[in-house]
Amino acid sequence: MRRTQLIKPRIREILSRELPAELVRMLPKHWVQIGDVLILPLRPELEPHKRRIAEVYAEVLGVKTVLRKGRIGGEFRETNYELLHGNDTITVHVENGIKYKLDVAKIMFSPANVKERVRMAKVAKPGELVVDMFAGIGHLSLPMAVHGKARVIAIEKSPYTFRFLVENIELNKVQDRMTAYNIDNRDFPGEDIADRILMGYVVKTHEFIPKALSIARDEAIIHYHNTVPERLMPEEPFGTFRKTAREHGYEAEKLNELIIKRYAPGVWHVVVDVRVFKR
Repeated sequence: MRRTQLIKPRIREILSRELPAELVRMLPKHWVQIGDVLILPLRPELEPHKRRIAEVYAEVLGVKTVLRKGRIGGEFRETNYELLHGNDTITVHVENGIKYKLDVAKIMFSPANVKERVRMAKVAKPGELVVDMFAGIGHLSLPMAVHGKARVIAIEKSPYTFRFLVENIELNKVQDRMTAYNIDNRDFPGEDIADRILMGYVVKTHEFIPKALSIARDEAIIHYHNTVPERLMPEEPFGTFRKTAREHGYEAEKLNELIIKRYAPGVWHVVVDVRVFKR
């Protein structure tokens, strides 16, 4: 979870004895904790003292490992964090009754997306077939299988992330209704099978709309995520989805649209719930 608060008195007390007052004022007031791993943003001025600062935060907050916040990028949304304290970056993060095992140093897990993960647990229906095209470690589809009792096909292309997806299916005891595939979703052979499809990707999600349509049954619901510049909202991202659907012989109806979070200055991560109809 993300925590924003005044610096804990114990952290300030310890580091005030070691750092100049102006640096103490620059200590991070917010951080992200995933399981027992802390992701800490540090200003450049604190660079010479970063390992000691990380050690104190770890001690006071009770975590085993501290990473310095880095950028996320690449096809697999990989993290790029600097290890400041500890050496074990694999943890189990518990949220909404779901256990997520992951390597925080290498796999993205956004606490800011918690509302969407909780929402997916509520929209899923018992017995329906969900295809998660970008499963990751099961971010969105585990809640559907655990709480919604849906049947899930989870597709994840990254071999490393896939290992944790398989472990999480077992950790959450949903092997009877959740199956994982370590392939590019465009190579998935199923057609006209899904009652519901998750497209939890960003930036290039529109490139996968034709594949999603081929997997979808008539009147299936697709949860379509993408990033969109604020100047193109509210027409986008649904406009592109509907245009692509019509080019492939489908009609699309927008059921709901939610802003997940800010992705970059002037750019938002948005999810649109779309029902598709074969013409």
